Amino acid sequence: MNTGLLEHFHSKKHTVKERIAEGKSLRKKFPREMMGEYKASSDRTDPVSILEEQGKSRLQDLVPVRYARMLVSPFSFLRGAAAIMASDLAANGRTTGINVQACGDMHIANIGVFASAERNLIFGINDFDETLPGPWEWDLKRMAASIVCAGRYLGADRKLCREAVLASVKSYRNRMTQYAAMGGMELWYSTISSDMIMEAVSPSVRRGAEKIMGKARERTHMQVLGKLTDIVDEKYRLKEDAPFIVRETHTENGLPIIEALGFVLDSYFMSIGDDRKNLLKHYRIVDVVRKVVGVGSVGTLCWIMFLKGNHKEDPLFLQVKQAQQSVLEPYVSKSDYANHGERVVQGQRLLQGAPDIFLGWGNYGDVNYYIRQLRDMKGGLELEPGKVKIKNLPEYCGLCAWALALAHAKSGDAAMISGYAGNSNALDEAMVKFAFAYADQTEKDHRALADAAKSGRIRVAGESE
Repeated sequence: MNTGLLEHFHSKKHTVKERIAEGKSLRKKFPREMMGEYKASSDRTDPVSILEEQGKSRLQDLVPVRYARMLVSPFSFLRGAAAIMASDLAANGRTTGINVQACGDMHIANIGVFASAERNLIFGINDFDETLPGPWEWDLKRMAASIVCAGRYLGADRKLCREAVLASVKSYRNRMTQYAAMGGMELWYSTISSDMIMEAVSPSVRRGAEKIMGKARERTHMQVLGKLTDIVDEKYRLKEDAPFIVRETHTENGLPIIEALGFVLDSYFMSIGDDRKNLLKHYRIVDVVRKVVGVGSVGTLCWIMFLKGNHKEDPLFLQVKQAQQSVLEPYVSKSDYANHGERVVQGQRLLQGAPDIFLGWGNYGDVNYYIRQLRDMKGGLELEPGKVKIKNLPEYCGLCAWALALAHAKSGDAAMISGYAGNSNALDEAMVKFAFAYADQTEKDHRALADAAKSGRIRVAGESE
């Protein structure tokens, strides 16, 4: 008998009111104004060195591609620099001591819509490679900094960037207050549906949201079939686009790729329920390619598997993606999971609320993977100059913060966070201060990477690579 579990169920838990008061009392030890402080430490680790160290465990021919993507703008640099920011956050002082299942790579490009198991569109965080229990404020700070970096990249002035950060933190506080009052089961089942988004936004944002959701609904496996495959010898084959999409026949040790991925799938099967196993038995592997994805993930192994079911209009596309140690781990605690793919999956299940039905993990040798469907009704705002209405940035950032608040409430103590955050704009103003300071730091780090490329210290892929 698990006496620890029995003690937990029989323990007298603090009421919501008492936990809010406990969170509020933390302000005496760590005033909210201190959240705004950022100053690079005198012994700060060279940011390029951190990226170089990460590159050692990645495919060497793709590391220059990663640098090229990060050099596009300070915002793209921030997206690939989760390890650098984790180091800075850890070195920058104390935390509230309230932990959640942190995303670890929280920025506004890592939020979008996706399909629930019931085929409804849900809005939330969609990248969990770095997830690990950690301070809630680290996610909020990274999101706030990303808002300023993205705003500058998109052409927003200082005033609009400030408004966007203020809107996001206010939204986070208000939603956390709402979630603090919910019962456990009510919170567990809570999601942000497409209808809830439509009801919450202005007419201007609603029109853009409708387009994004419309495109997401079209991203079925049949749409992927038409976009990612060609017919070769009367059979569908995945398209190649070197070096971003390549077909490799054997692993480095000479094992056929299909056979190696077969070992991954064998271990993956152990991580999913019998109903999913039975469903997958209706499919067989047709083709496999290696694909370059994202910004921060470039250089890690990622395979796209094309499977076919009973007929040609029954395709299934799975993404098999390598999982490495979270960037947070050196500064918080070691993962409870030996397989980093399981770490990602369990974190996603806790944070997202409506994960992919095929979400699972596996391994081949000492390489960990997690597996999910590819592009299953996924969509998001395209954060590129000229493709978004800049004036809507504050409203969009408020939606992003809503998603972050829900994720944190599901995995942490919403009442304590709400008590600390409070009802005034003290936390909002502090986060504005931090966001601008760290956006400035990011621009310096971006220039440092550009200087490293110019001096020949690092190699950056050209347009044809």
